[in-house]
Amino acid sequence: MSNTMKAIQIHETGGREVLKLAEVAVPTPGPDEVRVKVEYAGLNFIDIYQRLGQYKLALPFTPGLEAGGVVDAVGAGVTDVKVGDRVAYCMINGAYAEYAIAPAAKLVPAPASLGLDVVTALMVQGMTAHYLAMSTFPLNASHTALIHAAAGGTGRLLVQVAKRTGARVIATAGTEEKAALARSAGADEVIIYTQTDFVSEVKRLTNGVGVDVVYDSVGQSTFAGGLDCLKPRGMMVLWGQASGPVGAFDPQILNQKGSLYLTRPSLGAYIATRNELLQRANDLFAWVQAGELDVRIDRIFPLAEAAAAHAYIEGRQTQGKVLLKP
Repeated sequence: MSNTMKAIQIHETGGREVLKLAEVAVPTPGPDEVRVKVEYAGLNFIDIYQRLGQYKLALPFTPGLEAGGVVDAVGAGVTDVKVGDRVAYCMINGAYAEYAIAPAAKLVPAPASLGLDVVTALMVQGMTAHYLAMSTFPLNASHTALIHAAAGGTGRLLVQVAKRTGARVIATAGTEEKAALARSAGADEVIIYTQTDFVSEVKRLTNGVGVDVVYDSVGQSTFAGGLDCLKPRGMMVLWGQASGPVGAFDPQILNQKGSLYLTRPSLGAYIATRNELLQRANDLFAWVQAGELDVRIDRIFPLAEAAAAHAYIEGRQTQGKVLLKP
């Protein structure tokens, strides 16, 4: 193989024009590391926050923290995987490239029966849905959950994982079309928040009782209302900020609204051990193989069109996972 490869590089943070296709050296895996020939890189909102400089990284960098591909070289001490293995990983930057380096301990073996596009699509969004519904607030059939942005990539998976537990799911979406996506994922009730006040609608749907948990990836515009939807000792799971970050907040409000819980989780802490990483990934793979979890691949862009792919997800028109193909 040639000793150079194509990769997207960011030399200064800013708009989509900072995503430059470059010819760079093929990286060499160090001890306990593996080089992956990238078949698909997944796009996530965190890529945009990094590109804009909201999340600071040393410059220059190659974005993309999720990929699926084939092991192409292994460093010293690697025994878990070998050249030729199909693998996927997440939460390691550098995926917008023909080759990427990842620690062997962070790789998930891809089942032979699943395409690498689907496996890649499950890494961040699937495992996020898994930890939210299975660990952050472990749902069961006695619970009612409110899921915001239920038609989004993670939202639609979260609805499906929540429904597996037997919980009642009240979802919100912005349009009729997105409401239909949330319903197709299994939501019991869907509130179109642009047409109806979601707080009063949740109160009506729960006979004034409220919900056990709110899964909020929207942030600023939904946070205060979400607290008003919770029953006493309910939990607000704030896992994103699509509308902007939530402002300064007096914890006394949690007391006044009924001894509420608030957590701000992220995926890294829920796949911190190899055991937990594999457990979540393998659950998801098994559900897809059994036809119990529907993963939508919305669009696949060539690597060179990374800026167009960013424009597409920034426009919030996505109906499933967006991937890059080097």
